[in-house]
Amino acid sequence: MKTKSIPLLLQIIIAIALGVICGFFFPEWLSRIFATINSVFSNLLGFIIPLLILGLIAPGIADVGKNAGRLLACTAAIAYLFTIFSGLFTYGVCEQLYPMLIGGESLSSIEEGATAAAPYFSIEMPPLFGVMSALIASFLLGVGMTAVKGTALKNVMDDFKSIIVLSIEKIIIPFLPIYIFGIFLSMTQSGQIAAVFSVFIKIIALIFAITIAILLLQYIIAGAVSGKNPLKMLKNMMPAYFTALGTQSSAATIPVTLAQTKKNGIREEIADFVIPLCATIHLSGSTLKITACAIAIMMLGNIEYDFGTMIYFVCMLGVTMVAAPGVPGGAIMASLGVLESILGFDQQALGLMIALYIAMDSFGTATNVTGDCAVAAIIDKFDKKKN
Repeated sequence: MKTKSIPLLLQIIIAIALGVICGFFFPEWLSRIFATINSVFSNLLGFIIPLLILGLIAPGIADVGKNAGRLLACTAAIAYLFTIFSGLFTYGVCEQLYPMLIGGESLSSIEEGATAAAPYFSIEMPPLFGVMSALIASFLLGVGMTAVKGTALKNVMDDFKSIIVLSIEKIIIPFLPIYIFGIFLSMTQSGQIAAVFSVFIKIIALIFAITIAILLLQYIIAGAVSGKNPLKMLKNMMPAYFTALGTQSSAATIPVTLAQTKKNGIREEIADFVIPLCATIHLSGSTLKITACAIAIMMLGNIEYDFGTMIYFVCMLGVTMVAAPGVPGGAIMASLGVLESILGFDQQALGLMIALYIAMDSFGTATNVTGDCAVAAIIDKFDKKKN
């Protein structure tokens, strides 16, 4: 069976299971082969992250800016506020519950005698520029392209974005299962796997509960602004929610999201504008997943952080993921830069983030999609007042 026919989530699950099983009996020489593959891939990932940031964010900002208008500005502002609220709400919940759920678990509390296999060799791939340089350059270029009349640079950046998306689709995503396999093979051999798995199960359960709470809060706000029944609106969006669970794509769910949004009494011209736009810029579900997973991994790895750092991280995350490509796991790939530069994640932590995120990709996408109608309801009310 070709791997293309196997969903990415299933590939990741198989890779995790095989990594754990093989970790108990693989000979050292074979383990070192996969350690070498992971070393090369992680260096490649470190090289491509700044390029990924530049190639996705700059054109994304320019696309929004080129079409700047009152309706678009309002939609982008509300979507961003919802996204930031989702991240900060998740941070607050995790700070209260994680000490009880994963307190005492730590990757540093592993037996000192257990060691993972070392790679045979490593290929250094220094990035062309740092992550923060890429972020600053993205903002400058993105805003600049909205201000100048010429389109030459915009065309170049669009082509560059296509190359980056192609690199993700043809190189990064296909190799992720092997990379995840190598990570869990190493963790099993070093004695870390029990701590990681016990945390994984608890995180997944908590994140699912948080997604429900976020959707309820979004629709309560939308209902208070629009005067509509929030529970009835949310109930009407369930076909879009379950469609997104199956497709794992906000874009593929747009027809269903549009139909259900109009069923909630949102004017057709507002729904036709807001829903496709929010499929790109409203990422509440993705933000809450990444925030929850990041906090868990920092607690597990004894990485220090504070409230100010997390606010900065969530705000940057909301901007960074605006241009996340329409591929499975696109949001987590776009967020690797801020995880590395702001939270100080190393390659193992990034690998765990990827595995955790993709394991719950459907729920994040479904939350993003379902919340789009709440944004549309608020915009519909504001637009009526203006007119």
